Amino acid sequence: MSEASPGPTPGFLVWRLANKWRVAVDRALAPLGLTHAQYAVVASLYGMQRVGERPSQRRLADHTGLEALYVSKLARALEAAGLVERTRDPRDPRAVQLALTEQGRAVTQRAITVVRDLLQRLLEPLGGLDAPRTRTFTEELETLLGTPLAPPVPHDESSQGERP
Repeated sequence: MSEASPGPTPGFLVWRLANKWRVAVDRALAPLGLTHAQYAVVASLYGMQRVGERPSQRRLADHTGLEALYVSKLARALEAAGLVERTRDPRDPRAVQLALTEQGRAVTQRAITVVRDLLQRLLEPLGGLDAPRTRTFTEELETLLGTPLAPPVPHDESSQGERP
């Protein structure tokens, strides 16, 4: 039998914060016709295009941490809205490359400003977006995100057929 936790666990707090953050971004971006997930796609595309990259859907999925199938669905919706252009990669006909349209760049620039202002407000308890506490918090989050979900399973032939 496990003992009750004296307070919320870090996992519960991360989950609650992630949900709070997503809802806040969804609400802030609604006037621009974007969701938080769509913003992750267009803002990432914006940054990648600024350095000359035209990523595939797979590359964008890896960059954002979203599932490739979800990025494909988001890209189709953004294409239908006139914000993203999807084209076949000339080097790999199975791959689809993504790029912001002119309208997509304009909407994304406005969205980046909206989200930056929102983050400034949400991070005020830590001193704001550029505060030392926020930098430390960001570093801690990056450490957690860099940790694999599960330890690698050794391929020991003597354990084949055994259940974990």
